[in-house]
Amino acid sequence: MTHRTRSAEWDWEHVRALCLKETRRVLDDTTADDAAQEATIRVWRHRDRCRNPAHPEPWIARIARREALRLVARRRDLAPSGDEDTADPRQEFSGLLASLDLRRALNGMTGQDRKLLIGHYWQDLPDSELAMQLGLAEVTVRVRLHRIRQRLRDRLMEI
Repeated sequence: MTHRTRSAEWDWEHVRALCLKETRRVLDDTTADDAAQEATIRVWRHRDRCRNPAHPEPWIARIARREALRLVARRRDLAPSGDEDTADPRQEFSGLLASLDLRRALNGMTGQDRKLLIGHYWQDLPDSELAMQLGLAEVTVRVRLHRIRQRLRDRLMEI
């Protein structure tokens, strides 16, 4: 088994390749490249926050996946409402249903649960900062996020 040195783990090209691989799971090649670039910059800027710098791959993948999903959400928000000949109605309909299901599932949550989700997934705030903002212990934030994800998964399965 080979071990990379610390400097190799934070090699820009290696980080970019990992981000690109992850964003391509969610987006087409052209858009994945844009999301990967944003994710690479975010990873690079916040690499001191990585809890396991010896094995940063899962942390990098999570940031890249979130950036890809942000781009999907932005596209959905900015999409023109008029009829387009190039749009696939089946894809639009399934995307709309998924969005409605998620909104319906989120509607039943408390305000603090929503704040936790938004802070963690959309704003990429670390658990320590979320804990400070909400007046909770950091462990409580992690446990609540875990439970929120479980409830959200259950609600989405019901809908």
